Amino acid sequence: MANARTPQASGPTRPEGVTTPLYTPEQRRRRDSTRWTLVQGLLAPFQFLVFLVSLALVIRYLATGEGLLLATWSIVFKTLVLYAIMITGAIWEKVVFGRYLFARAFFWEDVFSSVVCALHTLYVVMLVIGWGDADAQMLVALAAYASYAVNAVQFLLKLRAARKQEEALGLRGQPAEASA
Repeated sequence: MANARTPQASGPTRPEGVTTPLYTPEQRRRRDSTRWTLVQGLLAPFQFLVFLVSLALVIRYLATGEGLLLATWSIVFKTLVLYAIMITGAIWEKVVFGRYLFARAFFWEDVFSSVVCALHTLYVVMLVIGWGDADAQMLVALAAYASYAVNAVQFLLKLRAARKQEEALGLRGQPAEASA
């Protein structure tokens, strides 16, 4: 019976501490060749910038009572950008992993992204139907933003781990075909 310290008799050897790569060679090829990777690469920092501006506006409103309309529109815009990145991210996931959401490699990130979307959507619903006062709505927006920040960290850690795995396996900077 093999344990964690006993090397297996068959199968590829990996540098110590390297787990199964996030992408198979074929998934890596699809990731590197699809335009959706570029779309995600552009939308993610844009969404983060929108988040920072909106967060500042929401905090300003909660602290001073000023700028409610601007804070409200910034949250609506942030929510639209979130929906855009979720839709294009699902397309990217379908191209790379063969399913729109909850691929094994990004399962927990997608689960938490669902929470992020639910909280943003709750804010919009509260706004549209007039449920709660402005302060309550802004607190829901802050909860949505906190969940977004956690989700962003999840994705950054996952991408960092993937980069480290590729470097450890000697795949970083090589075309995907060379690693097959």
